This record gives sequence, C-alpha cells and structure tokens, in this order.
Amino acid sequence: MSRKKKRIERELKLDFKYKNQYLTKMINYLMWDGKKSVAQDVIYNAMDLIKEKTNEDPLDVLVKAVDNVKPLVEVRSRRIGGSTYQIPVEVPSYRQFYLACHWIINYARARGGKSMAEKLANEVLDAYRNQGSSIKKKEDTHKMAEANRAFAHLRW
Repeated sequence: MSRKKKRIERELKLDFKYKNQYLTKMINYLMWDGKKSVAQDVIYNAMDLIKEKTNEDPLDVLVKAVDNVKPLVEVRSRRIGGSTYQIPVEVPSYRQFYLACHWIINYARARGGKSMAEKLANEVLDAYRNQGSSIKKKEDTHKMAEANRAFAHLRW
C-alpha cells in the first residue's frame, strides 16, 4: 500500500486583470505572509514592464518563459541497502510548472537592488530568451539526471 497521499486538485479563482490560471498560480507562489495584493501588484507591474520592453503580449512572454524553464527530468534520492542513490525520474506536468515558477521567482529575488517588479520582469525576459539563472538551473538539473542515468533501473 502506498504511503503517498493522492494529490488534490483545487479550483483557483482566475486573476482579475488577465483571467489566466498560470498567472494566478504565479501570484500564489510569489505571495509571502498571505499578502496577495502585494504579490498581485508586483506581478502586474512586471507584466507592464515586459510589455514596454518587448512590445509583445506579456502573458505570451510569461508562458513561453515558463515553458523554457520547465525541467523534464530530476533526480530523487532513494536508499537501497545502506547506500543512497540519486535516481533520475520524469517530472509530472504540475511539478514542472511549480519548479519553473519557483526558480524564476527565487532567482528574481536574488538579483541586485531594483524593485521586485523590475527584477521579476528581467528574470522572465532572460528565461524567454533562453538565458539567465533559471535556465542554468534547468540545465544543471538535466545534467545531474544524465550523470546518474546508470541508476535509472532502480526507479520505483
């Protein structure tokens, strides 16, 4: 019998400006201490900056950036006979989206001292152009999985 709980899908209210589920999830991932209005302001200001810099639909830019950062495989630790192995596994689609957003937001927070909206806009634009820290994180994750491909037969 599996110890893992089933994942519960919850309905999300769409954001009021763009009416998009991706953006709603991104706002929720960015939010700290339940301050959703602050997270919305940051995201919407970042979207406005993206529109100014690219003259394209900012929602399309964001979706393309997240798609560029989504990892296909990752490594999971598994203990077998006293040894711990890093086993490459495919990433489910909901986790791909979560990891991509998480990496983009974390690397935006780590950028130098402008406003959070500017940092987020710049990180999204870098991911859109297939460069920057979040793309490097994806490549490192894929390299780690490739290096441990010999242990793929231990997958559960």
